[in-house]
Amino acid sequence: MKPWQKKEWCIPKKANAEFVCAMERVLDVYQQPHDPNRPLICMDESSKQHTLEVRTPLPMKPGQPLKYDNEYERNGVSSLFMFFAPLEGWRHIEVTDSRTACDWAHQIKQLVDVHFPKADVIRLVMDNLNTHTPASLYKAFEPGEAHRLASKLEIIYTPKHGSWLNMAEIELSILSRQCLSRRIPDQAALKSEIEAWESQRNGVESKMEWRFTTEDARVKLKKLYPTIKSE
Repeated sequence: MKPWQKKEWCIPKKANAEFVCAMERVLDVYQQPHDPNRPLICMDESSKQHTLEVRTPLPMKPGQPLKYDNEYERNGVSSLFMFFAPLEGWRHIEVTDSRTACDWAHQIKQLVDVHFPKADVIRLVMDNLNTHTPASLYKAFEPGEAHRLASKLEIIYTPKHGSWLNMAEIELSILSRQCLSRRIPDQAALKSEIEAWESQRNGVESKMEWRFTTEDARVKLKKLYPTIKSE
């Protein structure tokens, strides 16, 4: 994998100490070996527009693809929470009605208590969206419960303009390409499609190997590092 070659990626246009500091922390975490007591989880969010056909599509025929009208009827939007363990080949996508602070908090509780109950701490890589913070846990749960869940997290934020550093974003793009690149009428159908995709990917333990290191960044992204003047 060569994430720095991804098209349309977004990085600062000039030296940015804050960016490289956050970037190096993410890259250092990615180089650490798998530890079942401290699993690495990457998290990201997305959404999917539901669309209804206004005319019945024409079925496939030998040598001819499915044909459908370019008009459609909007039928709401669902939110997606992606949790991806790249070293274990596990991912889970939760489909919800919204993506509020409380929605995120309940997803974290499920991650901690259902998916990784034996972990001492979960190393959680994600962007710094305003809902992606332990404070959201206190909006959803009593203080004792919020504190318990927060103590299970080691949060590593990707830098601003550094979403390409999040492996969950890459896994979401695979989901979009393989599963969501067609019209899906409603949330029930969306859940069914995603569950099938998730089961297949988890069944073969599809992992992700990250090869771009801190040392690589200091060479390939040298312009992002501030110049230190010698005295």
